[in-house]
Formats: sequence, structure tokens, C-alpha cells
Amino acid sequence: MALMSQITEQMAPTADASIGRIVSVTGAKAIVLLDSDGRMRDSATRPDMGTLLAIETAETIVLAIVSALSVPVPAQREGENEIRIAELGLVGELRRGNDGTPGNFNRGVSMYPGLGDRVRVASKMELHQAFCGDIDRSVRVGCLRQDNSIPAMVRVDDLLGKHFAVLGTTGTGKSCTTALILRSILEKNPQAHIVLLDPHNEYAPAFPEWGEVISPRNMQLPFWLLTFEELIEVLIGDPSERKHEVEILQELIPVAKSRYNSGRSKEGQSARTRLDAGRFTIDTPVPYRLSDLTSLLDERMGKLENKRDIAPYRNLKTRIETLSLDPRYSFMFGSLTVYDGMAQILGRIFRVPVESKPITILELTGLPTEIVNVVVSVLCRMTFDFALWGEGKVPVTIVCEEAHRYVPANPALGFEPCKRAIAKIAKEGRKYGASLCIVTQRPAEIDPTILSQCNTVFALRMSNDRDQEIVKSAISDTGSGLLDFLSALGQREAIAFGDGVTLPVRIRFDDLPKHAMPRSSSAMFTTMWQQASTDTGFLEQIVEKWRLSVSGSAATETSQTALFADAMGLTGTPEVAAPARSPAPAAPVEPRRYASAPSAPDSASQRPRLAEPAVHGNMAPAAAPASSAQGSNALRNLRDRLNRNGR
Repeated sequence: MALMSQITEQMAPTADASIGRIVSVTGAKAIVLLDSDGRMRDSATRPDMGTLLAIETAETIVLAIVSALSVPVPAQREGENEIRIAELGLVGELRRGNDGTPGNFNRGVSMYPGLGDRVRVASKMELHQAFCGDIDRSVRVGCLRQDNSIPAMVRVDDLLGKHFAVLGTTGTGKSCTTALILRSILEKNPQAHIVLLDPHNEYAPAFPEWGEVISPRNMQLPFWLLTFEELIEVLIGDPSERKHEVEILQELIPVAKSRYNSGRSKEGQSARTRLDAGRFTIDTPVPYRLSDLTSLLDERMGKLENKRDIAPYRNLKTRIETLSLDPRYSFMFGSLTVYDGMAQILGRIFRVPVESKPITILELTGLPTEIVNVVVSVLCRMTFDFALWGEGKVPVTIVCEEAHRYVPANPALGFEPCKRAIAKIAKEGRKYGASLCIVTQRPAEIDPTILSQCNTVFALRMSNDRDQEIVKSAISDTGSGLLDFLSALGQREAIAFGDGVTLPVRIRFDDLPKHAMPRSSSAMFTTMWQQASTDTGFLEQIVEKWRLSVSGSAATETSQTALFADAMGLTGTPEVAAPARSPAPAAPVEPRRYASAPSAPDSASQRPRLAEPAVHGNMAPAAAPASSAQGSNALRNLRDRLNRNGR
């Protein structure tokens, strides 16, 4: 209210503040012949590219954006008069109230300016009316480049309901911009439901008070949640080369699902959650046991006589056993018991209930590179299905950082189910409350169908011609002149256009609090290269992290050894004793982070997790440096045990 009262006092000046007159009107464009007097030398009244000008008519104040400036015939000598032209794009109007003051802003023009009408720079009140709109449903992300006292507001419902994109070259501040926009939304909407796919583990520090961080260490995404296409990508890879194995899985997986459901029915499963086994399809997200699947493979192999026919069955069984023992895949295959925890998994990912953590940050670094696209496909598909079957009662937004990885323009690249899942949110998500945010440094490499569905765009500095052309094709003619600035934008500056903002505008983003900066700053080479790097302990840390990232970081070495021994049926020896399990459900415990790298505070929610947590989620954290040596000894003892058994 204080801001409005200050602005209301600054009415349009009574003295003539005009800077030129209309000499041409064509459709949504107009040409102004600028005055040649001293007012054009005043920076406060001199028009610039992107400046909002006002043209007063009988009933309205027409607003127009400067899209081009030119001097058709330059003066031969300094001080001589010359013709100066400004090209305008008519963008909207403010209808006058009964007392003559400007009312609400409306896009489009109902009453065009006439020839000779005077043009002036828009006043502070007119800028506020045009750019701020409904403050209750909008959030501030920065200020206008034209007048830094006017806040740059974003309409949340239009921004999220019709999807948005953050585009810009590497190093221009995409991560900070994304964090700023999301933090601004969360400050006003503490019961939000946002899922952020973080391929570089940089966003956890940006949401220390609001973020539920899920990493490969505490992720639970069981294999039975995957569709058949996704499972084939994990187990087989290219299905065209191993069609027989695909056909075998297509036949046996529904049988394994029926076996599991039949067993639960005998145990007295409630009628509300029990499904008719005959209705299972290969994509029905119900649990099944890998042991049932491998036993079915054994049964089929036992009925075959030709060794050549046995090979596909043996290959599948070997691959399943390998993945089950690979600690990198423990979040998907590591649970030794199968249970129906789908509701708990959805609750944790989509924050139902919110419990003061309205954003889930899924850190993808550490996942095997060959299945990152599969994990993204599962999460995006679940986002749409969650919104669909929830009938829009819990709107959810998914943020795809580095989106060109998942929806590339080249049809030969990427994972097709992943592209379909994201495309489905982009095309149909608005109807069910599923929103999409695309963040990328290469707009030209993204599927244009996906990008075209983003009705609000924040375009940061871009130097690549192809990327600029993609952005220019998405903006209307009235604001196209602003995009000529794309290659010259400064840090924390952007061109914002689309439904989320009232008008195309050049804005300067606010500063993020220091405690909420993403872990995305560029390395300070000249500073770091002044220091000697002679610490061999640092190299040992690198080697240890490197090996853990390849061998899996879901648990300590001792715990991983116990998991492996249990799966191989070698438990009972003191060297590889399985860790004690807690009888009550418990939240996954993250292993310690190394002090050499900045880390986010532990943000795991206190809600009980799955009814029967995955084994890797209950491992005790490393308590002392001796645990590493203990794990190495256990591994050596386990190898000796295997050798003695002839395995």
C-alpha cells in the first residue's frame, strides 16, 4: 500500500513531457518522429531500446515498446538538425477511470493512436500498473531495467500453469535464476509441490530450509515401478539386437506379478489394495520378486534341449543377478525383500504431506550414466500419472535442469520413453495440474515441440546464432526488438516474455541470499593456481571418492560387503555378518560427506519412509576411519570364501 501511495502521487506531469509525435500507424506498429530539442539529450526522457512509451487518447493510454531507433538522414555537421525515428510495438492500454487516472492494464489495443498524437516516456505509475498487475498472485524476481524502483513481478498461476523455460549460455546465471524464481514462489506458497532434477548436485544449498534431498545414497526407486520399455533399457539395452530376450521378459513378468499378488492374497491382503491377477499388464506398477522371475527362467530352461535356445534365458538370468549385486543399482535392485511401498515413494517424491519441505531435489550425480535417462523417464512419467489420477487436487511442478539431455531435437539421440514422458507433461499436463520447467544452455538442441509449449521464457545472455533464432521465433513481433539485446545482456539480466509477465521486458534479477546460492560458481583459476598442491592426502580422498562413485555410495564398504554376502548366501561368518535391522521403519541415513566439498545440511524428512525399507537405506553411517579398513578386510575374506567354495 505504501508503494502504491507513493506511485499514485507521481501522476503524469502537467507540463509537456512529450518527446515526439506519431507519423505512421500500421496494425500493431507505429512510427514516431522524435523531437530534435534539448529534451532528447536528457537520459530520463530519451527513449532507449525496450523503453515503454505512453500515447494518450480520449479514453485510454496506449502503451508501446521501442523496438528500433534510427536516423535515416544523418546530419553532415554537428549541431545541425536531423530526422530521428523510433519504431514502436503497440502492446496494450490503460483505460482511464472517472477521475482520469489510469486503470488496470489490458493486452491489445481497442483505440489506436492517431497521426500527430504526442508520445512520452511512461510515468512510474503507468509502469507499475502495466508490470505489477495482481500483486497477491504474483511474486517479485527483480526490477525493471527501465526503472529499478519498479519491481519485476511474475504471475505464478500463468507461469506454472502454462510451463516456463530458463535459457542462457553457460555462466550467465541459469542456476541462480532458477533458484531465485523457485524460492520466490516457495516464500508465498509454503505448501507447494516441486520436484527438481539436479544432474550436477548444485541445488541442495539453495534450499536449505525447504529442500528434501534425494540422492543415490537414500533413493528408493524399485525396479517394479519401471514400465517394460524402461526395464528393457536397464536389463538389455538395444532391444532390436536381442528380440528373443525381450519376448521372454514380456511373457514372464506378468506371471511373476501374478505370483506375488497371489501370495499376498493368501496372507490376507485387504480387498481395497488387492488387484485381480488376471488384469495385470506388463506395465502395471505392482511389485514382483526377481527370485520369481529367475525361477521362471530356470523352469523354462529345464524344458529346453537345444543349448542354443538356452542362451537367451541364461543371459537374462546373469544380467539380473549382476544388477542385483551391483551396489550402484542398489536403489533399484538392492532390496532383499519386496513390498508394496508405492504410496510412500510417491509421498516422499511429491511431498505429500509437505512437512515444511515443499521441494524435492533429486540429485542424479552418482547414478550409472547408462540409466540416468531411465530414472528421469520414471520420475517424469510418475509426475504426470500422479497429477492425472489425483485429478489435479495436488498440482505439481517438475524442473528439468540440462533438459537438452533428455529431450534432444535429434530423434536419433535420447531415450524415447523419457522424451514421451516430458512431452506428455508439456502437451497435456496443464489440464491435470502438472507443470514443467525447462532449463538449458542450448535451446537449439531441444525438441522444438517441447520448447514451444513453454509459454513464459526467461532468456539470459546468448551468443550462439542458432539459439537466438529459436528464442526469437517464440516471441511476438511487438517484443522482438528486445531480443537484439540477447548477446549483450549483463550478469543477472534477462528478457522475460510470455503469459507469466504482462509485457515483454528487460529485467534485472534480485540477489540471492548468500546462504542460498547454488553450488554452481565458476572455478577461480588465478586464485587457486597461486597455491601449491602438495597434499597427498587430498589425492587419497579423490581416489576414495572416485572408487565409491563407481562401486556405489549407498552405504559404507562394510555394509556393502554384508549386502553382497547375504545375496550370495554366505551370511553367518563373522567377517561378513549382516548389519542389524531396526524393527521399526526408519528414514534412510546418509553417509558422511567429505569436508573438502561444500555440502547441504541433512534435509531428510522425519516422516517414516517405506514400511519395509530397502536394505541399503538402513545401513549405519561410517563411525570411524577404521571402518574403511574393516570393509577392505571383509572384502578380502569374502573373496577367499568364494574361492574356497569354487564359485
